[in-house]
Amino acid sequence: MHRLLCACVLLLCVMVDAGAAAAAPAEAARPVPLDHLPSLAGDYFPLVAANTGRGHHVYVRLPDGYHQAPEKTWPVVYLLDGDSLFPLLATTHMLLTYDEGLPEAIVVGIAYGGFDPSINRRHHDYTAAGVDTAPDQGGAERFHAFLREQLLPEVERRYRADPARRVLVGQSRGGYFVLWSALRDPDLFQGRIASNPVFAPAREQLFDTPAAHRRDDLAVVVVSGARDTAERVRGAAEWTSAWSRRADAPWAVDLVVLPEGTHAASIGEAYRRAMLRLFVDTLAPAR
Repeated sequence: MHRLLCACVLLLCVMVDAGAAAAAPAEAARPVPLDHLPSLAGDYFPLVAANTGRGHHVYVRLPDGYHQAPEKTWPVVYLLDGDSLFPLLATTHMLLTYDEGLPEAIVVGIAYGGFDPSINRRHHDYTAAGVDTAPDQGGAERFHAFLREQLLPEVERRYRADPARRVLVGQSRGGYFVLWSALRDPDLFQGRIASNPVFAPAREQLFDTPAAHRRDDLAVVVVSGARDTAERVRGAAEWTSAWSRRADAPWAVDLVVLPEGTHAASIGEAYRRAMLRLFVDTLAPAR
């Protein structure tokens, strides 16, 4: 009897431990809601790119007062590398509205869902195909088509987004894509911000003949941190200098140099300086 009781107790302990072990991953995998972070309040939806079959996670911050103004449309800021830039710049935009009078906007973060290269394909999606393109690069054409044909229409279907006031923001490799897309499809975004862009592969495509355009209110702001690599600092200066002189430039070009700026950590100040230039004519008094 004693042996039987001990065996039952042992079996019960094993079952409890197994149940706890099974419950732990489920608890760890439970999504954490953003509703309790008001500076990031808005929406989320997944979107699979039809031309690659890969999924993207789309995070949306809605402007303060969005639901109280049902007839109003808003500018839309699209953030590449949304995995890291959305939490930072969506909040930064809110604070710039308070302190600098920057117009409120819908902020959209385009995320991969992780930093592992098997998931995060930024090196592929943000680079053009050229003679010096590596095997894991060269997907800019398809990513651009995904933006134009799927993501932008879906955002404008779901939210009161103004298609005439789109802004595209990219950092580093994302900055390369911003510049590349500015030549490939000038009218798609009214404003573009390239923070510390790289200039390879297919550097020559960043100086190519731009596609036809109809709009005359387009602008590109390049932000360069003086403490970035000499190659990238030189590239930013050369690109902006060349396009400032070219008669076929579809957009106004501006270079902002951050004297203490680094490659990645200065993205908040880069966003601030560039957005204030893009919206200089619509700034409101600070709150």
